[in-house]
Order: sequence, then C-alpha cells, then structure tokens
Amino acid sequence: MLGIISRMADHISDREIIERIQSGDKSGCAACIEKYAPRIYRLALSLMENEADAEDVMQETFLSAFMSIDKFEERSSLGTWLYRIAYNAAMMRLRRPFPPTLSVDPSLDDNATALPIPQQLYDWCCLPEQDFDAEEVRGKLANAIRDLPPSLRVVFIMRQIEGLSTQETAESLDVSLEVVKTRLRRARLRLRKNLTGYFADNQSAQ
Repeated sequence: MLGIISRMADHISDREIIERIQSGDKSGCAACIEKYAPRIYRLALSLMENEADAEDVMQETFLSAFMSIDKFEERSSLGTWLYRIAYNAAMMRLRRPFPPTLSVDPSLDDNATALPIPQQLYDWCCLPEQDFDAEEVRGKLANAIRDLPPSLRVVFIMRQIEGLSTQETAESLDVSLEVVKTRLRRARLRLRKNLTGYFADNQSAQ
C-alpha cells in the first residue's frame, strides 16, 4: 500500500497541513497521510511485527490525529505528535489480553529488510564494513532489532533509523531525555552483543 504513496506532499509545510485539516479541507488530510504514512507505518511495523496490525495502528493514528487536530498546540512538530499517537496506539494493542494476529504471509518472516538499515550502523555494532551489504548480515541486524524489548526497540527505531533527535524521541514517547539516552545505550549494547556473537561464530566456522 505504501509503495504507491508519493512524495508530492513533502513540499507542503506542517503549518499548511494543519490549517487545511482544521478548516475541513480534505486535501490537508491527504497531504498529511502522504507525508507521514511511511514513517508511521515503519514504526508501527517495528512494534507490532506484522503488516495487518501495523496498518491498523497507522489508520488509528491518522483518524485520532484528524479528530483531535484542534487540540494540537504545536509545542512539538506534527511528526513528533503523530509518532506519539502511533506509539500509544501500538502499546494499547500490545497490552490487550489476546495476542496480536499472526501474519500468514511467509514473506514477512523472510523480509529482514522491511526496515531501512542505515549504512553507518556498522560503526558501533561491530559489523565489518565490507560485509554490511550482504543480505544475511542485514537480515541478522534486522532480526536483532526485532528481538529488542519494545521499550528499547522503539527508541532505537526513532533515533537510529527514523533519524529523530533525542528531544523529538523524548517528546514522542513522553519520557525524559535521560530515559531516551539510557534506552538507546541499552539497545546498542544488546545489538552489539548479539551481532558480535554472530560474527565470532562465522569466523570460527571459516
């Protein structure tokens, strides 16, 4: 679904999008979705781990945002506000007594690169730069990210993959800057530990 979303809305400012939505102009909703749906979907998918629930979270996010747009005080950016709504929607689903629906699409289990993995990650997680583009290596990193606890995973996704600042991440999750820094440090340590073991095993097998 997201593959057909264009980037035509990227040139429209958040202020203009907000004003259009508040005035009842449906083009504002369309522009908001075009601009932020891919980012919200990636975050939702990283938390829910299946496409159906991720799409539901994304839809809930935009519906909630459009219904409460008059309450948006712009103390944070529109993107940060949407991330916060998406995170809360995902957490509500994950806390339900019944587990989320499991995908029956086998390609999801094999799609280790569903999240974009920045090239610079090899700097801190012991990835050999020359091997980083290998599908197996990128798949191992993607799997390691999915294995993180949700509280660490969401911080890692926002900071390292989506490129939010520490301040924006803190505002999105409604936590302190120190909490974000601590969770990001723990996420990196876990990933480094997992990936170091993987490469050690591979080297010993060669």
